[in-house]
Amino acid sequence: MSSANSVTGSIARAIDPMLQSASAPEQAVPDFPMMPLGQATDMGHAPDGTPLLDPRIFNTMEFMRNPYPYYKIMRDHYPVFHDKLHNCYYVTRYADITDCYFDDEGFNTIPKGSSSGVLGNTQLELSGIEHRRRRNLYGQHLVGQSLNHRVPAIEKLAEQMISNWDNLTPEQGVEDKGGVRSIQLGKVFANEFPIRVVCQVLGFPEESQEDFYYWYNSMMSGLGGSDTQKQGLEARQHLEDYLEEIVEARRKQPTYLYDNDGKELGKDVISKLCESKIDGDYLSTEEITSNIALVVGGGGETTRGAILNMWYLLLQHPDQFAEVVADEDKWNLAFHETLRHSTPIGGQPRHNTFDLDMHGVKVPAGSLVNMVDFSANHDDRIFKDPETFNIFRDDLYSGKLLRSGFAKEGKSSHMAFGVGPHLCPGAWISHQEAVVGSKILIKHMKNPRIRVDKMPKDIDGESLAPIGLISVRELWIDYDLE
Repeated sequence: MSSANSVTGSIARAIDPMLQSASAPEQAVPDFPMMPLGQATDMGHAPDGTPLLDPRIFNTMEFMRNPYPYYKIMRDHYPVFHDKLHNCYYVTRYADITDCYFDDEGFNTIPKGSSSGVLGNTQLELSGIEHRRRRNLYGQHLVGQSLNHRVPAIEKLAEQMISNWDNLTPEQGVEDKGGVRSIQLGKVFANEFPIRVVCQVLGFPEESQEDFYYWYNSMMSGLGGSDTQKQGLEARQHLEDYLEEIVEARRKQPTYLYDNDGKELGKDVISKLCESKIDGDYLSTEEITSNIALVVGGGGETTRGAILNMWYLLLQHPDQFAEVVADEDKWNLAFHETLRHSTPIGGQPRHNTFDLDMHGVKVPAGSLVNMVDFSANHDDRIFKDPETFNIFRDDLYSGKLLRSGFAKEGKSSHMAFGVGPHLCPGAWISHQEAVVGSKILIKHMKNPRIRVDKMPKDIDGESLAPIGLISVRELWIDYDLE
């Protein structure tokens, strides 16, 4: 599960029972044992032999590290699981989740109030025509040729960050010893890189980067009514105050992005938003700010998780890593398989508009219905041997991200960004940042490998910890300097 420090993370907390239960009354949790990966603890059986599922398992570290055998029980026996303990329903099969995402009338919005408190007037809680109007205002700037214009900025920022490693201390994530450099990839690159990229392509002045990083962290951590909501609201007000002057200036004189040779590529996103209209009226500063916050959330925390998860998995599969190093186009394969196997985005909550009956389960209108993308990505009705990380699998579509998804010729899209009208708005820029950033990284690291002694271990005390529902937070990598 992605962290609560993101738009997607906050929304996905409804999918993550452990995080969800943090605000609920204490529940007695039985002593569920830690099981070998891929095996579920025995919670008993019904008279007909059906395995039972105790929802208290969701509140355990066992579920956080080893969720997939429990999701399989749900898919096989409880495809719509009514969790009375947490007062919600889980939809876990790929086909059902796809149908729900595309049912813009029956499952039209995320729960009201999930984002508006800190982010302001966003389109996440809208549906139909109004949602499409607002989404298309900035969505057009994050796809196709507009997206390609961002590549020089991404490459330049990656090179700048890597060149600064020589100046960093062990406390800052860099250690040199005996011709070997150890880096904590999150601290020295993945945590800040996506935020710096988004800051630049949006059109913020370079001197505002540090403030932008603070605004982002504060707003994202303040989502969902958490203890840090006050700080998130204050940060959003600071951002609006700062952005108001920029918006007024850009309305009169837009600014542009440039390639590495100084050639003008096109207007930055803020300048584009300043020119946009809804029903004949220009966007307000609040609307521009909320759109920016969504883009940052989609292309910030998600990208951080994708980069760290992808490198963690590839370095544990050296044969696949060697293929990616030999052919940099294969980073796209690695990105898609990472988001299928270990997505940093757990899913999306919805409220159903009407009473419905799914797989014999009656779901009253207005219920909290969680679309569990974690489970969809491991549905063996869609993906063969889903627990295996394999960038060359023949059943996963690894082409251009499509809002309509892809399901033909024996291939299907992963569900990390969802599909349909509410597909993650930062999906395309997240893909671009993770792939372009990784291509730059590998050029500067000779013989990279995981520094095992600094990494968390699994229950045996020796194996590297699985990703489970939590994206990799720290990744120590050794590489040769000569």
